[in-house]
Amino acid sequence: MGATVCAAVDEAADMELVERADPELGVTLEHALTQANPDVVVDFSVPDTVFQNTQECLEYDTHVVVGTTGLTSDQVAQLRINATRSKGNCLIAPNFAIGAVLMMEAAKLIAPHMPDYEIIELHHEAKVDAPSGTAKRTAELIEEAGGRNAPQIHSVRLPGVLASQEVIFGGLGQTLTVRHDTFSRESFMPGVLLAVRKVPEVDDLVVGLEHVL
Repeated sequence: MGATVCAAVDEAADMELVERADPELGVTLEHALTQANPDVVVDFSVPDTVFQNTQECLEYDTHVVVGTTGLTSDQVAQLRINATRSKGNCLIAPNFAIGAVLMMEAAKLIAPHMPDYEIIELHHEAKVDAPSGTAKRTAELIEEAGGRNAPQIHSVRLPGVLASQEVIFGGLGQTLTVRHDTFSRESFMPGVLLAVRKVPEVDDLVVGLEHVL
């Protein structure tokens, strides 16, 4: 994802890629923040480091777009506090695919009318966290909209899959399924670039790309 984001930024006429932070390349995030002085950092790292990375960006008053999943609710709460004290804003997006965001918005509309539901999410075998950030965020949005009976989230990890999710709503004598499939990492790039453009305008910290659509 990091390499795909860098390529997308390189191709965007209104952006300039000023540094690639990667420990394997010998470039730390601190070096990138202090030497390249970026306006926005995009984090696609791993669950073990994303919290520290985001804290560091906010400490340097740098806007940060977070695409790494695995942050806990307590960590997000702490980052929200940090963002209020920083000149940098934070946008955390469980999913950057526009279609996936619209899937979640559709699920919110369905929930008050068909509140019983379950979620099946499918990802490639190398994905570290389960359930996915998208699935957990979808469940949160549905519950807030009137869903009930906290659902089972079924996680599938298989080769040959990139990222898919379906939400199945059940009612008397009927079901309704909303599904989104991702077939390439390039599908996330319009959402990433949108987040980079919009993060300076958000209010401290927001979770979900729907806030800037």
